[in-house]
Formats: sequence, structure tokens, C-alpha cells
Amino acid sequence: MRHVKKECVAMILAGGQGARLYALTQEMAKPAVPYGGKYRLIDFPLSNCVNSGIDTVGVLTQYLPLVLNEYIGNGHPWGLDRVHGGVHVLAPYESSGGKSWYSGTANAIYQNINFVDRYNPEYVAILAGDHIYKMNYAKMLDHHKATEADVTIAVLEVPWEEASRFGIMATDENGVINEFAEKPAEPKSNLASMGVYIYSWQTLKKYLIANENDVTAKKDFGGNIIPDMLKDGCKMVAYNFDAYWKDVGTIDSLWEANMDLLNPKIPLDLYDPNWRVYSRTDVMQPHYCGDNCTIENSMISEGCNIDGQVDSSILFAGVTIEKGAAVNYSIVMPGATVKAGAVVQYSIVGENSVIEENATVGGDPATIADKDSWGVAVVGHGVDIKADTNVPPKAMIDKQRA
Repeated sequence: MRHVKKECVAMILAGGQGARLYALTQEMAKPAVPYGGKYRLIDFPLSNCVNSGIDTVGVLTQYLPLVLNEYIGNGHPWGLDRVHGGVHVLAPYESSGGKSWYSGTANAIYQNINFVDRYNPEYVAILAGDHIYKMNYAKMLDHHKATEADVTIAVLEVPWEEASRFGIMATDENGVINEFAEKPAEPKSNLASMGVYIYSWQTLKKYLIANENDVTAKKDFGGNIIPDMLKDGCKMVAYNFDAYWKDVGTIDSLWEANMDLLNPKIPLDLYDPNWRVYSRTDVMQPHYCGDNCTIENSMISEGCNIDGQVDSSILFAGVTIEKGAAVNYSIVMPGATVKAGAVVQYSIVGENSVIEENATVGGDPATIADKDSWGVAVVGHGVDIKADTNVPPKAMIDKQRA
């Protein structure tokens, strides 16, 4: 089959385990975790690609890929069901050289060099599959070309106390990167890499091959590719980003990212018709509010049946809140049920879980004297919390612990 040449191909790294999300990633890869009432994390890089005019996307999967693969399907919801290009799920495979599992971010791209070469691109965008943000990659590509860079790295300023969690850059007055440190203990800058890169493909390809042939090298971008390019004098340019961006690497950050959608001061607009975030959603009946329903400052998806009280919460499709139940400052994922008299607060309830009658999940931080004992409570996917059970703040309940 003849493949049409593409100027830029996107590669989305979506194989992460997301171990710090605990029960929420025991059955699915982190990019498949639900977010915002009707989305999954993978929707953001896929939608950014389509809105930026990039129509050829490889999604690199590895850890528990079934839910993610099924969700992406043929790419139709994002307009990526194309004859020439479109979306391709790229799982690791055993080759004649004996390679199989991806051993790092650079190795994952290396193992898919043949896929990229099919489209003979000038540039490749390397993207994370689990960050929440809206970004025009076309503008970043224009910056890459205008500066004649070998690699352009999207960066944003982070609080100094968080800088040691990121790859940190230092730049000159023209935005050219002259220092890089991966998760430094004592950062010299608070300019952090977003994990969004645009490379000139032939340059990157050369470094990927050299990295793979070096048995002592780390097989990822922050560990070797970027430092090696900097050492060799490649032109590395920062692209400053100053809009909303969230790496939901922890339970607290996932909860906060959902709560951000209910805060009018947070600049993440999911209602912008000029930059839609696309998703694959079930077509369900409109949500229904019964005689006892009260809803305040919340996002309610289709198919919900509510006869209780909901405040400052996000309910995904098909959620049921029975009479006398209360859900406050919480995220209730698709198909979950909160039965009569149950109280869910400051919590995340996984898909298809059931909170039985008069059970309590989570707690209000204002009522807890020991602040260190407070945290978001999590009920994993498909868990049944028995009647009259008390799930305390910070608890992680999966099927084994229920």
C-alpha cells in the first residue's frame, strides 16, 4: 500500500501503568482513566492533534491496553478514521532481533521507526498520553521551523517547590536551551518540560539508533536523548506555554483536575466550539432528576438518574444517585450507583461500583482535626461497598479489599 507523505506525524506515549493511581489503574492503562464527566485522558492529545491539523497518529500502548484499544477503535470520534494516515495503536511486538516490551520512552519510538518512515515525515511530535491541556501543535511546529531547531520542547513555569519532579531547562535570551536536568534535587530553574516535543525526524532517528546500540544508555528521552543532543551541540529550543496543563499522576491531582472544571477561575474551557475535545461516548437517554433531586455547581452527564443531593461533583454517564443519598466534592465514574442514605464526599468512585445503603465514603477535611490523615478516598472499578460500611478518607478500596 502506498503511503502519502506527511509533514508531521504524532507519536503518543500511552503505555504507562500509572501506579500512583492505585485502584483506578488496576484494570486499565492510565491514559484510559475517565475524566471530566465524558472524557478519558487520551482524548486530550488526540483532540489536540486533530485540531492542530495532524492526521497521522501512532498510539504506543503496553500496560493493560484492552480498555484503551477498545476506546480508540478506528479513531472515528476524533476524525482519525482515514485511509491515508489516521490513528494506529502500536503495541510492542517480538521482532527478528528479539525485542519485545518497550524498555523506555526512547526505546518505544525506536521500535516504531518503520511506522514513522512509512509516512516519510519531516517532523515528529512526541506526546504524553495522560496530560490534560489544550495546545495548538501547529503553532509549536511553526516555531520549530522558524528557529531551525533540531528539537523544540514545550515548557512552562512550575512552582519552585515542585520543580524537582520535572525535567528542568535553562535557556538564553533567545529561548535556546543551554542546560537540562532530569528531576534535579536542587533545580536551577523552574522552567519544566511538559513532555511535548517536536523533533526533526532524521535527527531524532539518528539519536534513537545510537541510543539503542549503547547498552549502557537509559532508553528514554530525559535520561539520554535530550542530554546527548545538548552535549553534541544540537539546537534545542524552548516553546513557552502559559495555559492550563495538568499531569494527573496521583489521586489528589486527578481529583483536583476534575474539581478545576467546576471553578470558573480555571482557564480550561471544554465548551469552546473552536477547539473541541472529542471523545467516544455512549448514546444514552437524557439525565433525569427526581422529586428529591438537588444539584449545585456540578457536571451531570447523560443517562444519570438522580433522586438525591449532588454538590460540587462530576457524574459520568449512567450514574444513579438514589433518594436520600448525598454526593459532595466527588467524582463518580460511569455506571456507578450510590444507594439510598449513602454519603460520598471528597472521593472518587470507579466505574460500575455500588455504594450500598447508608454507607459512607470519604470525609470533609474541615471536620478532621488531624490534617495528615485526610486525603481523597478511592473506590476502584467494579467494587461493591456493603451497606453501613464506613470508608475513611485516604482509603484505597479495590476488589480485593472490599
